[in-house]
Amino acid sequence: MSVRIHTLEPRHAAAWDAFVQARPEATFFHLSPWAGVIEGAFRHTTHYAFAEQDGAVVGVLPLARMRTRLFGDVLASTPFCVYGGSVAATEEAAAALEDHARGLQRQLGAPCLEFRRREAPDPGWQARPPLYFTFRKSFAITGDDARDMERNIPRKQRAEVRKAIKRGLTTVTNGDVDGLHRIYAESVRNLGSPVFPRRYFRLLAAAFPEAHDVTTVLHEGRPVSAVLNFHFREEVLPYYGGGTRDARGLAASDLMYWEVMRRAGAERGATLFDFGRSKIDTGAFAFKKNWGFVPEELHYCYRLAAGAQVPDNNPNNPKYRLVIAAWKRLPLPVANAVGPFLVRGLG
Repeated sequence: MSVRIHTLEPRHAAAWDAFVQARPEATFFHLSPWAGVIEGAFRHTTHYAFAEQDGAVVGVLPLARMRTRLFGDVLASTPFCVYGGSVAATEEAAAALEDHARGLQRQLGAPCLEFRRREAPDPGWQARPPLYFTFRKSFAITGDDARDMERNIPRKQRAEVRKAIKRGLTTVTNGDVDGLHRIYAESVRNLGSPVFPRRYFRLLAAAFPEAHDVTTVLHEGRPVSAVLNFHFREEVLPYYGGGTRDARGLAASDLMYWEVMRRAGAERGATLFDFGRSKIDTGAFAFKKNWGFVPEELHYCYRLAAGAQVPDNNPNNPKYRLVIAAWKRLPLPVANAVGPFLVRGLG
C-alpha cells in the first residue's frame, strides 16, 4: 500500500511515540505530548501529522503555527523546541510528509515554513546563516565522584564545582517547577528577555511526568539556581535553567550542571548530555564551550512564500538592542506580567 498522511489524534499517540522512541534520529522534541503543551501554554494551533503504511507508522511531523502581530507568522517544526522536522523510515514517507507540510503552508497562507534540523538542512530548502548551535557530549558515571568529575568535565570547571561545595552549596532534585519558575523569571529578566508563563512549566511537568525533574542549588537554604531537565532514552537534556544575581559568584551553575550529569548517569543510566541550543557569541555559548562541549551548528531551513524573509526574532538582532536594555530595568513583577504575552511569538 502507498503512504497515507493522517492528523494525529489521541488514539494515535502511543504508536507515534513508539515510532519516535525507536528511531535513532528522532529527538525528545518529536514526542506527541508537545502538541498539547504548545496549544495549552501559548494558544498556537498545532498540525501534527504522521505517515502510515500497511497499518504502521512510518513517519512523523510535528508542526505548529506561531502567529503573532509583533513577531510574524511561521509554520514551524517545532516552536519552543530546539530540534524538529520530519522523521521517516522510508524516502517515500519523508517525501509525503514534506509534500503535506508545503501543502499546509499554502492552505494556511503562512509566509514561512521552518524545519529545525539538527544535522543537515533539507535539500532545496533555504538555510540561514550560522546562528544557533547545539552542544552534545557522551559521559560516563561510575559512582566514584572524584574520578567521574575528572573524566567528564574540564579542570577549570572541576575547580568551580569544588569551590561551590566548599562554600556550602547543596542541591536537591525533585519536580518543583514553580520554584524553578521563580528563579528562571528573575534570570531572564536580568538578561533582557521575556519570561515564559508559569503554566508552560506546569504543562511540561504534566505532559512528561516520568521524563522530567528539576535540580535546584541552595545557598544557606535559599535557592540560587535551578534547571528543568528532560530525560529521553540515554540522554539528559537540561533545558530551562537560570540563576539569581548571586549565583555566578557562588559557582552555582557549575555545581548544578555537574549534579544533573552525575544523577542522570547514576540513577537513570544516561550516557549523553545535551546542553541544548545557544546563539553564537553569547555568554551561554562560551559557558558550554568552557565545559568541554564542541559547538555543532543547527541547520534550520525554510520554505518561503513570495516576498517572505527568514525570521530574525532573536536578541542578536540590532533592532532589539534598546528594548532589551529597557527590559533589564523593569521591576520583576512587571516583567513577569508582560513577558508571557510577548514570548508566545518568540518560540
